[in-house]
Amino acid sequence: MTGLDAIHVRDLMLWAHVGVLEHERRDGQWFSLDITLWQDLGSAAAHDDLAASLDYSKAITALQALARGLVCQTIEHFSDRVLDQLEQLYGPVPVRLELRKCAAPVPGFSGVVAVERRRHGAP
Repeated sequence: MTGLDAIHVRDLMLWAHVGVLEHERRDGQWFSLDITLWQDLGSAAAHDDLAASLDYSKAITALQALARGLVCQTIEHFSDRVLDQLEQLYGPVPVRLELRKCAAPVPGFSGVVAVERRRHGAP
């Protein structure tokens, strides 16, 4: 992967019906997603050619649709579905994500819970 460039999408807010508790799956809640995709962007930069890049707008739109239709228990499963969607869009490019549950329903806890996942040799 040496010499590859990266495209970052940070703080993509997604509403999804994900959680172990029934009300989380029923009512939904906010998640925040960061993704990084690695690819040589030299040709896209030199020729001002979007076709030689990874069109991040397609990822944003597809992930918003995925989140709206998803009902599951774990953010691990949600993250796997995100990785599957990105692979469907761009093929087997190196990808890293961090998916954060913005308000975990744990008494006395006001922080953030997250999973980090990687595919296809992402650093």
